[in-house]
Amino acid sequence: MSKQVAARIIRGSINGIIPGAALESPQIDEQTRTEEAIDFPWQVVVHNDPVNLMTYVTMVFQKVFGYPREKAEQHMLEVHEKGRSILWSGMRERAELYVQQLHGYLLLATLERIS
Repeated sequence: MSKQVAARIIRGSINGIIPGAALESPQIDEQTRTEEAIDFPWQVVVHNDPVNLMTYVTMVFQKVFGYPREKAEQHMLEVHEKGRSILWSGMRERAELYVQQLHGYLLLATLERIS
């Protein structure tokens, strides 16, 4: 141990910090984080892709959203014919989870804010 470090320990300060010294509270000049509209509903959109089979897409909709086969097939046909389908609307955190799960099945899905 160097003589300077030993001297600081003896005097009760390490790295210039004195034990028991009062610290000032930081002053916040302005709020830098903008308030995100978490309360607004978001929608999960699946887009058409030329790779996945229709039966596979139907199965994924059933697994991820718990849709019955008929509803999953309706959404699959909408994706196939119109190029996209809105599968779910609600709070952002849940929508992000659904998009992530759909990506895990290699489907093209996006999250869109409903304005």
